[in-house]
Amino acid sequence: MIETKVTDEKKEIKQSLEKVVKGTGFVFFGNIISMFLWLVTSIIITRVWSYEYFGIVSLLTVIINVSAVLSSLGLRQGVTRSIAISRGKKEYQKIVSYISTSIILVLITSFIIAVFLFIFSEQIALTIFNESALIIPLRISSFGLPFLVLIDIIVSIYLGFDDTRPIVYYRSLVMMGLFTIFLLIILLFDLEFISVFYAYVLSMALAFTLLIIRSTKGISYKKLIKRERLKTPEAKQLLIFSLPLLGTAMLQFIITWTDTIMLGIIKTTAEVGLYNLSHSLATLVSFPLGALITIYLPILSGLYAKRKFTEIKRIFAIITKWICSITLPLFIFIFLFSETVLYHLFGIVNSQMAVIALRILSLAFIINNFVGPCGSTLVAMGYSRFIMFSTLSTAILNIILNLFLIPFFSIIGAALASSISIISINLIKFSKLYKVSGAQPISKNLAKPTLIFILLVIPALLFLQQGQILNGPITIGILFLFYIIYFGIIIVSKSIDKEDIDLLMTVEKKMGKNIRRIRKFLSKFV
Repeated sequence: MIETKVTDEKKEIKQSLEKVVKGTGFVFFGNIISMFLWLVTSIIITRVWSYEYFGIVSLLTVIINVSAVLSSLGLRQGVTRSIAISRGKKEYQKIVSYISTSIILVLITSFIIAVFLFIFSEQIALTIFNESALIIPLRISSFGLPFLVLIDIIVSIYLGFDDTRPIVYYRSLVMMGLFTIFLLIILLFDLEFISVFYAYVLSMALAFTLLIIRSTKGISYKKLIKRERLKTPEAKQLLIFSLPLLGTAMLQFIITWTDTIMLGIIKTTAEVGLYNLSHSLATLVSFPLGALITIYLPILSGLYAKRKFTEIKRIFAIITKWICSITLPLFIFIFLFSETVLYHLFGIVNSQMAVIALRILSLAFIINNFVGPCGSTLVAMGYSRFIMFSTLSTAILNIILNLFLIPFFSIIGAALASSISIISINLIKFSKLYKVSGAQPISKNLAKPTLIFILLVIPALLFLQQGQILNGPITIGILFLFYIIYFGIIIVSKSIDKEDIDLLMTVEKKMGKNIRRIRKFLSKFV
């Protein structure tokens, strides 16, 4: 009996991790492309115009994203979890109500907020940011808000069915790809900077149109979008669960973007631009976490519906290990060679503030990775209110830190405030998760190679770090060397888990290539 239970647990873990790998591999690829396209657009705007113009784009992006979070009413995570839970319990009749309710509500709220942004664009630009150059971009971009919010809610519905393709195709590739293409056209015809914002809205509108065409094949609008569905028990249940997530999302946004907003209020758009270039690079350290969470939440929600707590703890630890293994060499590289990275990408020279900000932020993001996807795990287990209140306390801390640090230390103060807040919220979430489930992110097979790598690499390379800027080929070579060393340490220290071999089997099936010899070799180090 016990053996059967253990076998079932291992089977459940393997199947869940296979789903994560299949979904994440696709999302991971999409995130890489999206991140690359965002870097391309950042480089173009910075080099063709200036840091100040990039600061305007950064502030505009924050305003639109805040508006999108408000418009979503917390339904992005709520509808994904609700659909996944219903599928796990085989309560399929509820799913249509969840889909209909979420679409109707975000359509109404996004339209109202878009109208508000258009009407009060001048007051927002002048009263809050004291930046008249923000007025027209805000008016233009307000037209894109409903498209953006509807894209987000539709891809969240797909995620409830473990389908990651729409978020990659339409949120990452199509929307960012179109924006990059339009930006290149603007440069080709030497159009004014304001054209960037028309391109921004047009890319969202076209991505939404393509997503709607894909999503409504063989589906009747009249049957799906019915106001009567707002009166169902499922609609009430979805909204009650999602509204705390709205508070959490807004507070999380405060933690992430208060630094940018307050830099815009207290300092200049040029400093906003310089800071956000450093911030964009630092977020490279965390992008695999975002890719994994995309498919992780619905899968864990399904396991929680079946009360599979042993499987949840094991998957949590394995996912954390994969995230950290992918990002640790990149973090060390960015941290040690910040000057070189900033110079080659954005042409930034002799800006010690940008270098320090980049190092502080990248450190916060790697700590975030090592804590693991605690927040998503707690959401899957139904602790949305705890997430909201813990995020509230951290958001207040973030605002206070920014108020005190930015006037004295500018972008370094903003980086410190943001980093302290990110680390604090993750420690709070981890403490709660450990208390309710005993889940731990850092396993022995993660700790061993991490410590060995840090002890081996940093002392050997510190003599190179004298502020000098290395040339491109050497820089790329060092990054590849870091990854070779790290994965070599994993093998030598026998830090490979059985699930890692299962991962290779999944990749082998997906690629259709025989890597049996590699699996056999690595199996010796489990």
